[in-house]
Amino acid sequence: MLKYLAGAAAIALAVAAGTYPSVAADKKYVFALVPKNTNNPFFDQARDGCKKAEKELGGAIECLYIGPGEHGGGEEQVQVVADLIAKKVDGIGVSPSNAAAMARVLEQAKKAGIPVLTWDADLQDKDHGLRLAFIGTHNYEIGVNLAKMAQKFKPKGGTICIQSGGAAADNHNERMQGIRDTLSGAKSTEKPGVRLTGQNGWKEVDGCPLYTNDDFTLAMQQEEDILGKYPNLDAFIPTGGFSEFLEQAYKTGMAKFKAKIASHAIVVPVADTLPMQLEELKLVLATGNVGQRPFDMGYKLMYALKDIKDGKAPPHDPTYTGLDVCTPQNVATCVGK
Repeated sequence: MLKYLAGAAAIALAVAAGTYPSVAADKKYVFALVPKNTNNPFFDQARDGCKKAEKELGGAIECLYIGPGEHGGGEEQVQVVADLIAKKVDGIGVSPSNAAAMARVLEQAKKAGIPVLTWDADLQDKDHGLRLAFIGTHNYEIGVNLAKMAQKFKPKGGTICIQSGGAAADNHNERMQGIRDTLSGAKSTEKPGVRLTGQNGWKEVDGCPLYTNDDFTLAMQQEEDILGKYPNLDAFIPTGGFSEFLEQAYKTGMAKFKAKIASHAIVVPVADTLPMQLEELKLVLATGNVGQRPFDMGYKLMYALKDIKDGKAPPHDPTYTGLDVCTPQNVATCVGK
């Protein structure tokens, strides 16, 4: 709690003092790109796309990349957005950590006339009126593709553990719904879908799903613990890169399971296709990866906000940025196709 208060206070002081780049006088529009956290290589790519758009637009916009240092439960991210609204930035793109909590603060953005787009993760369906559009991944389809990888090698089903980013993260809940629906063969009506208790032969083991809150060290520990607890587990499916982002720790921790992964005794399909993940896939430390395109999210979001401020129509809702499905066989060519 003290860590959160300190971080939130620092951000609030920076906003109040005008010590972050949004006050630059030579910028026409200041658009904030707010990730769930800033110590995540996935969000680094979105930042890079945002900065590319800023450069291309030749001074017409500023990409203000700002967010909490760590994921947490979403409280600090909400404070970041509240401060941006108070500062009257020209537009906000946010990947909500806690969809319900973010909706409450975005009510103030709507009253202030600040255009909001969501990216990577969305608000709950009932709150979609608080943002103009979602730009990012078809999160349900990530889950579908992860599940199909499992089905390919486990056609009769088996025991499974799903690892998610956060219980309140809409995008991870949608991915989990896609996994559960595909494996069960039945479409559910609510996220994160119906727990697998034997449908089509699939059963989630006790203690799962696991929730990491994007703490990569915790994610690695969870993965090793669950694979040790259930030596005959048939599938372990993370809805994000999590432990794979800790490249050396992942290689070391998963080396003892490499033979089981290679023989498909256990299947480990993982979301995201960052460079370190593809290196791990080449080493057959995963069954496959289903990747997003975060660079495109940050890039397209800046252009969309500028169009909105220039009086043009918002982007199509939703605007999907595509998926990459990678396996050890196509790892050299699978990204960006």
